[in-house]
Amino acid sequence: MLRFVAVRKRYGRQLALDGVDLDCPSGRTTVLIGPSGCGKSTLLRLAAGLIRADRGEVWFEGAPLAANNLRAARLRMGYMIQEGGLFPHLSVRGNVELMARELGWSAERRRARFSELAELTRLPAALWERYPLELSGGQRQRAALMRALMLDPDLILLDEPLGALDPMIRVELQRELAAIFARLHKTVLMVTHDLAEAVFFGDRLVLMRAGRIVQQGSAQALLQSPAEAFVVDFVNAQRAPQQVLAEVSCGARVRA
Repeated sequence: MLRFVAVRKRYGRQLALDGVDLDCPSGRTTVLIGPSGCGKSTLLRLAAGLIRADRGEVWFEGAPLAANNLRAARLRMGYMIQEGGLFPHLSVRGNVELMARELGWSAERRRARFSELAELTRLPAALWERYPLELSGGQRQRAALMRALMLDPDLILLDEPLGALDPMIRVELQRELAAIFARLHKTVLMVTHDLAEAVFFGDRLVLMRAGRIVQQGSAQALLQSPAEAFVVDFVNAQRAPQQVLAEVSCGARVRA
């Protein structure tokens, strides 16, 4: 579905990605984790076609992303960022239906898809005509998820989607997002700095440092067979390994 081949990216003198190779399997959730500045959000922006690699290639559905196919590829992707990124001058409905309207969907088709997504994300009808500033953080994220799913994309890109939420709301949306991913069988590439969240969502975790992949695989492998000392330090800096192992089991039960 999505593949990065020897990708390098530099911002001025800062090397953001240093020859990254990564495959994101279809129908699975791959989670990028690591400290700030390690390159995980840069990978996501490359996947979305928002920036271009200095070297290497990003492949989507068997073809490298390029000027001649980028627009078509992006229409098959849903993109969701921290705090939602909703347009403040548009209502929830206006935000969610924006691209469908641009693509010439009929009003009936837009309404049907909107209602389907509102039910999926549990967004009450009373909020549909409100503007982003009239919504809570959790409500904005539900609307942003609806917008990301509106065109029924093959690939969903999530950049710290729950990072700014109250902890209780965050836990609730984590459970709902995991259930939605399982129901839709979408390919998901997600960025988070939180190890517990990565464990909860990820079929595969990819730990990055200084623009390189340090280790990738299951949460159990990350915890029980660390590739280097940095992996141990990263895990221990967030929580006790035993607690993360418990969360791995809990997350598996929730997604089952």
